[in-house]
Amino acid sequence: MRDASAYLRSARATLRTAAALLLAAGLSAWSAGAAHAAYPEKPIQVIISFPPAGATDVLARAIAQKLSVELKQSIVVENRPGAGGAIGLTAAAKAPADGYTLYLAAVTNQAIAAAIYKKQPASLIDDFTPIAGVGSVPHILVVPQTLPVQSAAELVEYLKASPGKYNFASQGTGTLSHLESEVFTLRTGVQATHVPYKGSSQALPDVVSGSSSFMFDSIPGSMPLIQAKKLKVLAVASGARVSLLPDVPTLKEAGIPGVQADNVFGFSAPKGTPQEAVDTLAQALQKVLALPDLKAAMAAQGAELRYTPAADYAQSVIDEHKTWAGVVADAKISVE
Repeated sequence: MRDASAYLRSARATLRTAAALLLAAGLSAWSAGAAHAAYPEKPIQVIISFPPAGATDVLARAIAQKLSVELKQSIVVENRPGAGGAIGLTAAAKAPADGYTLYLAAVTNQAIAAAIYKKQPASLIDDFTPIAGVGSVPHILVVPQTLPVQSAAELVEYLKASPGKYNFASQGTGTLSHLESEVFTLRTGVQATHVPYKGSSQALPDVVSGSSSFMFDSIPGSMPLIQAKKLKVLAVASGARVSLLPDVPTLKEAGIPGVQADNVFGFSAPKGTPQEAVDTLAQALQKVLALPDLKAAMAAQGAELRYTPAADYAQSVIDEHKTWAGVVADAKISVE
């Protein structure tokens, strides 16, 4: 009987131990599931490399507002302009890889900066995990309303009549806005002086005043001044005309080939961000970018929204870097 009693006590102890282990395992699994379901459980920060009012800022805030609703969490856009985009890029790359800091890249601009600035403190290719591409925002060639030209060809003639007399503005040294102008002058033989600013909001007043005779700028940045008849748009720099400006020719159509940029945008997160967070963000972006009201609002400002999965977006980032490295080399553009 003593052996039987001991056996029963041992069996009961084993059962209690097994039950405790099963309970612990169940609680652990529930806890993990709850943690996963909770993301995001605090505000998300989106860093951009440009100041307010430009294309990147307009796009970031419009998408962030819808994304906030979809994820049921606040999303804050932080402007970190300067150094051809490197300040914002570096800040995002060094942020904790926890899913709560994202980077909205103006990919074409970043590819140019990577080619021009030889010692980049961060890399969009090496230091980030791609989430999704969100579309493109083509640039346009704008001039002061008072400038006596009505086409890109007339602008070239006007500038060539007084070599070196006129300035052109840009969003900053090493930006897409800058490189488009450099390639434009190279292809046309125009001589003009570059005046860099920190974004469209600082540059455009000097274009309106005539201090600078032309600028390549985003449609969202320039459109209010075009509508106010303070700027004229002469051409678009993309490969095809844009729906917002159907009567405005591409530079190629205007007789100036070899100056083309579609200005790709996409979201990335610091390298090492949990895949669960990346997947959640990608799924939310896919839903948001399909919203008719958002697509219409962005189209009205010249932005073409288009969801691109992470793998395809990552390839487009690589392709843009290769393309613009070649353009920079051909144009012999460098920044000390």
